[in-house]
Amino acid sequence: MTADTIPDTPMFDRARQLRGYRLNKATMALRFPERRDAFRRDPAAYLDSYGLTAEEKRAALACDWRELVRLGGNVFYVLKLSAIYPAKMTEIGAHQAGIEHETFLRERLGKK
Repeated sequence: MTADTIPDTPMFDRARQLRGYRLNKATMALRFPERRDAFRRDPAAYLDSYGLTAEEKRAALACDWRELVRLGGNVFYVLKLSAIYPAKMTEIGAHQAGIEHETFLRERLGKK
């Protein structure tokens, strides 16, 4: 995998895209109601059906947005998890930045 050139920012390059294929396939499938239902019934079994590694499963079950992207998750696909575990985009952005939500709103979006 190539080195990330922006500090604390995983670059979605070809190597990371290939690494995240299974993860992206599993999360993209969540666009279908029946796949969301399957995930809700048994999240671990759903993720196993896509052959995710233990590391990928841990990140998906924890909704660790930053780690999912680091593991090769395309942010647009990974966000399909927010249909299961509702999360605001700003909450996900704060998690990605490693800061509290209120701090993110204030410092990154200029909200008081």
